[in-house]
Amino acid sequence: MAAFTCVLMLPYIAAAQSSDFGNWLIYIGNKKVNSKWNIHNEVQYRNYDAIGDLEQLLLRTGVGYNLSENNHNLLLGYGYIASQNYIIDTQEKIDINEHRIFQQFTSKQKIGVVSLTHRYRFEQRFVESDFKMRLRYFLAFKVPLLKTEKMPSKLYLSAYNEVFLNTESAVFDRNRVYGGFGYQINKNIRVEAGYLSQLFETSSRDQFNLITFVNF
Repeated sequence: MAAFTCVLMLPYIAAAQSSDFGNWLIYIGNKKVNSKWNIHNEVQYRNYDAIGDLEQLLLRTGVGYNLSENNHNLLLGYGYIASQNYIIDTQEKIDINEHRIFQQFTSKQKIGVVSLTHRYRFEQRFVESDFKMRLRYFLAFKVPLLKTEKMPSKLYLSAYNEVFLNTESAVFDRNRVYGGFGYQINKNIRVEAGYLSQLFETSSRDQFNLITFVNF
């Protein structure tokens, strides 16, 4: 299983990649300890090209607490991000390591057949010798397809928008828009494939995402 999502950009580095269309492989896991506690784990492997030109490896984990059964969750987490960013106007890369602490609140609701997820995340980022903070808001939609009264659908439409804001200038960091299709293999495993577009302050970037979600 693999997991993919996210890009790190520093002020003095730009993406001079050979392709404008990247590929993210993503694994997102959730271990339910009991009715209140859960453990989150995540791996994202990001490429500049379809595959073989590593952009970023992201490892994330955390401990969550349910304020209400399955609907409101607080989580404290840690992330390690190893990036290989292209130096401006060259084909040379520089390695950037980041350690990240984050706090998040996730809220889920249902409106008719549409499932909504709101996620609010606050990050403290230790990027080499720099310290940065960032706020993120994520809104996701999940809609079943081909559903009948006798048989629930395993196929669904998935979409989300996430905005990133820095606590210092420039405040706007990036915005992500995603749309794709998913399939619920069983009650614990589902897979998605979709298109992600990222908008930065002066540029944009597109990726194909392949995502596996596992609850155990």
